[in-house]
Amino acid sequence: MTEAITDLDKLCIHTITTKPWNIETAISKYSKAGVRGITVWRQWLENRDINTVHRQIVEAGLQTVSICRGGFFPNIDKKARQQAIEDNIRSLEEAAALNAPHVVLVCGADPKQSLETSRQQILDGIFAVLDTARDLGVKLAIEPLHPMYADTRSAVNTMKQANDLCDKIDDPFVGVAVDVYHVWWDPDLKKQVRRCGTKKRIFAFHICDWLSPTKDLLNDRGLMGDGCIPIPHIRGLVESSGFKGFNEVEIFSNHWWQQDQDVFLNSIIETYKRFA
Repeated sequence: MTEAITDLDKLCIHTITTKPWNIETAISKYSKAGVRGITVWRQWLENRDINTVHRQIVEAGLQTVSICRGGFFPNIDKKARQQAIEDNIRSLEEAAALNAPHVVLVCGADPKQSLETSRQQILDGIFAVLDTARDLGVKLAIEPLHPMYADTRSAVNTMKQANDLCDKIDDPFVGVAVDVYHVWWDPDLKKQVRRCGTKKRIFAFHICDWLSPTKDLLNDRGLMGDGCIPIPHIRGLVESSGFKGFNEVEIFSNHWWQQDQDVFLNSIIETYKRFA
């Protein structure tokens, strides 16, 4: 049985979760609430000096858990694919500047071509930035996304596909980000999480809940315990496969973004302890 969470030592929050807050406010609020980790979405770095942001994170006692997001490699246009590679290199440089161990890859897809072609372009794109990742000491975490996002957001939609991609690359700098929102439905989940574990390739674990009914497939995620995802069970699978990192709360929610973010943060902490 998975042990209940009693403290916040492994709690990380993505800046997209508290979308109305800028990076400075998020750092301050998370730290004062006892949160230990922060995952920085790249748009929160716009018009900021990244070294200053890094100093603020460190001085607040937070750890940068990851950078979101890289990826979006596929495109029918060759020039656009090269631009994506260049942008992913920038994301790796940003991660290195913030001392983040990895960049999360939302791998992308192009509905104008087959999923097989998009997957090949993802493979090619990762190989194109892999030397930079090694040189900077920043890993690449492939995040399989729910099949409802297969048109434009990711052609990698199952844990098996993510594992197969990692096997083709066969490099310790390439692994998987396990997001319960995207994989909870997968009948092969237990087997594929264990497969990740044997290769020590689980780099990240993201949590939230799937509301039923869901009003918006992109921006209607729920607090832990508000939906149908067996979060403690999946956390148990991930932890038994060797993962010892942070539990990252990543909630896209038009509902919660319209609320008082201090109240939302308190609700995150409360439901994290009770239902994660």
